[in-house]
Amino acid sequence: MQITIKDLIKLLNEIATYMELNQVNPFKIRAFNNASNALERLETPIDEVEDFTAIKGIGMGVNDVIIDYMENGESQVLAELKDSTPDGLVEMMDIEGLGAKSIAKFHEQLNIDTIEGLKKACESGEVSALKGFGPKKEQKILESIKALNNMPSRFPIHYMIKLNDYIESVLKDIQGIQRYSVAGSFRRGAESSKDLDYVVSVNKEDIESVQRALKSGFKDYVEVVSGQTKLTMKIKYERYVVSVDFRFVDDEAFITTLHHFTGSKHHNVEMRRIAKSRNESISEYGVTLADGKVKTFDSEREFFEHFSLPYIHPAMRESGHEVNQSVDIDAMIRMEDIRSDLHMHTTSSDGAHTLVQMIEAARALEYEYICITDHSKYLTVANGLNAERLLAQNEEIKSLNEQYDDIDIYSGIEMDILPDGTLDFDDDVLSQLDFVIASIHSNFNQSEEEIMKRIESAMNNQYVDLIAHPTGRILHKRKGYDVNMEQLIQLASDTNTALEINANPMRLDLSVDHLALTKDHDVFIAINTDAHHIDHLNFMKYGVHHAMKAFVRKEKVINHMSKEAFKTFIKTPKSDRHKRLKG
Repeated sequence: MQITIKDLIKLLNEIATYMELNQVNPFKIRAFNNASNALERLETPIDEVEDFTAIKGIGMGVNDVIIDYMENGESQVLAELKDSTPDGLVEMMDIEGLGAKSIAKFHEQLNIDTIEGLKKACESGEVSALKGFGPKKEQKILESIKALNNMPSRFPIHYMIKLNDYIESVLKDIQGIQRYSVAGSFRRGAESSKDLDYVVSVNKEDIESVQRALKSGFKDYVEVVSGQTKLTMKIKYERYVVSVDFRFVDDEAFITTLHHFTGSKHHNVEMRRIAKSRNESISEYGVTLADGKVKTFDSEREFFEHFSLPYIHPAMRESGHEVNQSVDIDAMIRMEDIRSDLHMHTTSSDGAHTLVQMIEAARALEYEYICITDHSKYLTVANGLNAERLLAQNEEIKSLNEQYDDIDIYSGIEMDILPDGTLDFDDDVLSQLDFVIASIHSNFNQSEEEIMKRIESAMNNQYVDLIAHPTGRILHKRKGYDVNMEQLIQLASDTNTALEINANPMRLDLSVDHLALTKDHDVFIAINTDAHHIDHLNFMKYGVHHAMKAFVRKEKVINHMSKEAFKTFIKTPKSDRHKRLKG
């Protein structure tokens, strides 16, 4: 287990929270909070720290906890705190607006240890009778509990990714399963899904034992409905309950069943129309040919080839338009076309890994070039870089470039666009960097006009290459700020400033609908992960699938460029870059 600074910060914060829930001495809680803040500012790789007590803000007690965690991969102190804390108190931390201190007070003075108990105490007026609480706070707690208990009709992709990983960890170890795949809207890369579907190939005589294994494999499920060819389970994962279908098929029908249950409905209708024009028909079990024989397939690529179609990735199977012969599927961006990531963070700001570690992770992905883009000084909560630190990092990157011949490393910044529309650095600093990202992290409540003035100010700057996460949304959590999308796209075209598809599954910003609006404009697109951890580099596929849904052509994607082409691109003045798209 490779422990990062982020892991240590999370550990110390978690210990401080559990201490608050257990009403431990406030001085001890403060010690862990201070230590966490000290690590937030630390730029030295943790494997180079010989003595954590040498870091201002970290004392002997916290040092011992850190060493224990680094040596054993777990913390005895945290484990003991968890054992002494009722589970219900931890669940109450999910209630918006409630902190550990308030929860501890409810537990001590009202003997509340469940969300339901807190709800009843609010309804009876017991909470508002406590010092520091009143009817307004009590009502707000009730509203937050109601919101928490309301099960969403659809679940965001970042949650479904974790649930799918959990389900597949069970499926992979079950004897009798020949192969399996997730299907449905999740396989198509939808921003949200109402449930999960799996196609599982298994011999008929093994279906019963596979069903038993599935029922015993999941620790927490609400109900189950069994049939001969289908098992439906309502699985509880974290705080949600999700319906999951497992469809059992003979292996020879696996591909056509997978295609059918991947959908979409519109895609399947169009495929059946094509089959009918050939006097054929498509079912879950195969393709019935004109002579009545049923043809099955070893892969979906083979299935599409049967109908003289190129392979259509699941992400593109939405409207049915994708099967139209006039659509040049091969011209659209694909995962194998990606040659770099242009937005990532290191321990210099709020990343979990060092500059060298991020480079090595990118090399492992066989990227040809990357941009290092830590946060700028305005974002103090992210330990943003001031000009001195940024230019020092710039020199370090130049030095590192001399050590690698298989990857180009570019210096950059994710620079804040300030509330008044000014930028966090002057042109004399920006001119020394290779690649400049501008983004909004503050004052989301400004009017559309104010937001657009900020963005326009950044786009008109000759050194700003890219606008990151252009709407600021967080899926199912934050709408983002008000953007005039048509104006944004026109500005991007006029100024040759690229727009980002932020591939983090919590963002996926720009949305598919917004990306579709760029189709008839000369707009550069960059698909980036905004990685704050080496594992986040693997988010790239979600951004690419998002682009595929909008039929983004590969020539528009700047991190599809070859190493030499990108080098030429960033050395070309912004005003002349449009020639690449038009010529």
